[in-house]
Amino acid sequence: MTKSKLHLIPLGGLGEIGKNMMAIECGDDIIIIDAGLMFPEEEMPGIDLVIPDISYLLERKDNIRGIIITHGHEDHIGALPYVLPQLEVPVYSTRLTNGLISVKLKERKALAGAKLKVIPPGESFTLGKFRIEFYPVCHSIPDAVGLIIHTSVGIIVHSGDFKIDYTPVDSKPTDLARLAQLGESGVLLLLADSTYAELPGYTPSERVVGETLDQVIATAPGRVIITTFSSLISRIQQVINSATKRQRRVAIVGRSMINTSRMALELGYLKDPEGVLAQPDELKNMPHNRIILITTGSQGEPTSALVRIANRAHRQVHILRGDTVVISATPIPGNEALVNRTIDTLLKQGANVVYDKLAQVHVHGHASQEELKLLLNLVKPRFFIPIHGEYRHLNLHAKLAQSVGMPQENIFVLEDGDILELNPHSGKKIGKVTSGNVYVDGLSVGDVGGIILRNRRMLSRDGIVVVIITVNKQTGKLINSPDIISRGFVDTRESKDMLDESCRLVARSLDHGGSHPAEWSLINDKVRDILNKFYYQQTKRRPMILPFIVKV
Repeated sequence: MTKSKLHLIPLGGLGEIGKNMMAIECGDDIIIIDAGLMFPEEEMPGIDLVIPDISYLLERKDNIRGIIITHGHEDHIGALPYVLPQLEVPVYSTRLTNGLISVKLKERKALAGAKLKVIPPGESFTLGKFRIEFYPVCHSIPDAVGLIIHTSVGIIVHSGDFKIDYTPVDSKPTDLARLAQLGESGVLLLLADSTYAELPGYTPSERVVGETLDQVIATAPGRVIITTFSSLISRIQQVINSATKRQRRVAIVGRSMINTSRMALELGYLKDPEGVLAQPDELKNMPHNRIILITTGSQGEPTSALVRIANRAHRQVHILRGDTVVISATPIPGNEALVNRTIDTLLKQGANVVYDKLAQVHVHGHASQEELKLLLNLVKPRFFIPIHGEYRHLNLHAKLAQSVGMPQENIFVLEDGDILELNPHSGKKIGKVTSGNVYVDGLSVGDVGGIILRNRRMLSRDGIVVVIITVNKQTGKLINSPDIISRGFVDTRESKDMLDESCRLVARSLDHGGSHPAEWSLINDKVRDILNKFYYQQTKRRPMILPFIVKV
């Protein structure tokens, strides 16, 4: 293998939670690791999803050898329906992840023509100058893997999302022996998950959650409704196991969870040997203390099954006094208010609600500090890049690496778009590429830019004022007094005097004595300036002002 320069270019997931995507370049060959989405933040009104900007990849489309997916969560596969049709390259993943990708592509009608390749953990494959091996890791979804990437410069280990769980639900622990073996033979670079780098100690095992859920199910006087992420197959399995033990039947509610569960059952990742799974209609006449429902909606999403049930808007299920609702997830940052509102609504209807602050009904799927240190000590990399997390997570993970003896100059805290060049002895940032957010809004992808978002924020904050100005086409003179229509700015009746005064201000400013019409763009700017100043003086608010000129 001739030695080429190795470039690592994060296009998403560094300095943020979600939309994970990393490009690795060696000579004329590029591989991409993950293609995730991020859910919109509060200052992104109307946006459905956020995906990475792949301009850099589109310019080098012929050099891309494939996309490698570490596991089937949205923040790692969610952008595939949008980027795959543009890149037209094969996608490599494990069997369950492949199934989840197929479901995702089918929903967006992007499955036709997709080249999806299944690679079992432990096997390797070659893409251009790269030889890639999957090794199993524990996460909150089965079939998650880390990557061992053999290059002409050295070995790269990519942890994927992982934790070290010695008693996982699927009995497949993180392959620490393979990592230790690599550490002894020499690793050039480790890229490791930083999501929970702030948490001291160890992440609890999934088994703890299984025991808590079983206790709740055993003591609940009526129906048990459990909500979690649709992809959390190990959690669904724990509920099925407990239902079998406690002689209850289980129905799954919510389209995404039904699709995922059906696919996981077909592939053998979800097992129901006693046949406790049923359709919701089959449970209608059963005693309430024999029923369990599993639903989506653990993040308080307005269209999810649990929120529609809580709001009495669900077609099949309504809350009954005596129901026990278990929210088996922790709120994603930014979703706390939505989750709390859902809990309040459920409590008002007489349900008993169990959530993470009351009992250990959820553990996260990411390594805490001691596990991160263990990984660093096993792999013994020459260079280290913390990945997956906001800047504070990456920074803290870098400090953890220093605490176990890594030299500071061999640790690189990168941000999206940075280009890191590595050789066997040193590394340096050599520039930046185009990166950032591409917004998905309904059917449009990338059409919503910064100006549109700024306008939406302005409309949501201070409202809109439309000024209708009727002028003579030849002379440009006002024909009658301007009309002002206000929405979301002030109460029209209470602020009638102020709005009338603003009409007079506009009329005076436009009532010029010239015989030639002024430029319409100048009139627009003049009206905006006058009203912006006047309304800010009166209200300390800045509504969006839209002059509308009618030429007669």
